[in-house]
Amino acid sequence: MKENKMPLTTHLADLRKRIFISLIAVLIGFVAAFAYSEELFRFLTFPLRYNILISISSPFVQLVEKNVKNNPSLVFLAPAEAFWMHMKISMIAALIASLPVIFLQLWKFVSPGLLHKEKKYVVPFVFITTVFFLLGAAYCFFLVLPFAMGFLLTYKTESMTPMISVGNYVDFCLKFILAFGAIFELPIAIIFFTRMGFVTPKTLAKHRKYAILSAFIVAAILTPTPDVFNQTLMAVPMIVLYEVGILVSRIFVRSKTS
Repeated sequence: MKENKMPLTTHLADLRKRIFISLIAVLIGFVAAFAYSEELFRFLTFPLRYNILISISSPFVQLVEKNVKNNPSLVFLAPAEAFWMHMKISMIAALIASLPVIFLQLWKFVSPGLLHKEKKYVVPFVFITTVFFLLGAAYCFFLVLPFAMGFLLTYKTESMTPMISVGNYVDFCLKFILAFGAIFELPIAIIFFTRMGFVTPKTLAKHRKYAILSAFIVAAILTPTPDVFNQTLMAVPMIVLYEVGILVSRIFVRSKTS
């Protein structure tokens, strides 16, 4: 075991290499995304242009385009605000597009501490972590944000005309897209901590009630609206992901002991 241990300088050099490769991937993605920043911005205005209607009869979910006259105007209040908006959108798009490379570099950094049979999970790890992040981002963008915009722009605003700063709108959307993407990585984090021995599936299941309470507290803090419905849209996936993490970690722990 002592012979297989890497010195600290080697760890730091490897970490620097992994970060450098990840940054190169993001930079390449940024150059490509910036060329299509206008299309990306148009796509990002989806929550402003559509309402989501949920019904107890078929079709259960409908996308209804808003009246153009009722759409709020996006304005920029500083000479460079529109330019920085395109920069931010391109950077986040590049970051999301580079996730497979970033997760691969993360795996390569921690792989020296894994068993030989565990190193074969590199492809499932990269695929699952990327898919879970994209699912969280899509869930936020197509479900949570339209509901949030519909609430925030119509609640006691009859005597006001919405004119939203484009920079504030982009920051608002990107912040929650990234937050939901990170939250959907919860099962991966649970599996990692159980494999490292920090927690056990039994302990996680025992403290389930605290996890549920924490999910609603986090949702109340992060959700852009004060209503219970939008908070539930965030809390329920967190609880489901917590249960998924416990279930999968139990499978991994059994396979490790066997």
